[in-house]
This record gives sequence, C-alpha cells and structure tokens, in this order.
Amino acid sequence: MAYQYDDQNVFAKILRGEIPNDTVLETEHSLAFRDIRPQAPLHVLVIPKGPYVTFDHFAQEASEAEIVDYVRAVGQVCSMEGVAVDGWRLIANAGQNGVQEVPHLHVHILGGRVLGRMLERA
Repeated sequence: MAYQYDDQNVFAKILRGEIPNDTVLETEHSLAFRDIRPQAPLHVLVIPKGPYVTFDHFAQEASEAEIVDYVRAVGQVCSMEGVAVDGWRLIANAGQNGVQEVPHLHVHILGGRVLGRMLERA
C-alpha cells in the first residue's frame, strides 16, 4: 500500500514548532508530549519525527535507528511517568476503521488508574 503523508496534520505542525506542546521526552527520532484531552491521569502521545502515517507504515519503511529510538522512547516515558509498576495501556489507532484522527503515527500511553476492558465482544 502506498501511504500518503499529509504534512499539514497537527503533529507535523507540532514537530515544526508551529503549535506548542507539553513535551515529556524528545529524542533524535521521537517526541512524546501530554495529550490536550487526557482520557486518564497519564495520557502521553509518542510520535516519530519522520513522516509515517500508521504503525505498519513505520514498521515497513522506517530505518532501524528510527524504530529502536521510537520503541525505547515508549519505554522511557513509562519509566519516567511511573506507570511501569501499576500497569498501563498502549493504543495505536490506524485508518478509518481504527478511528485514527491524525494521519501521523502516534501511540497513546494511558495509565494512572484502572482502565477497564478495552473492547467487548461484538
């Protein structure tokens, strides 16, 4: 599948410094920041700095350095924010059926309370 990256999406604008954010962690290839509409006491988004639309796009086209940096950034955020002890949830929405709102890969790290079941049987 050919992925079309929209460089006018909100996360691209954050990466360019056009929109402010509450940065939690910045690395060579990743940026983590607090969600503006938190769904849990801890709600941090982690995005790659490269132009990737979804996780599968990233997994197929990112360099090894980008992939390692991104995965380690998720781990660092969990450690820094103290959720590794009590538990947390990682969510990555992709495409229309996944209800992806911003067409730039991002994962949500949620924690700080019991989150309940993610999905019920349909």
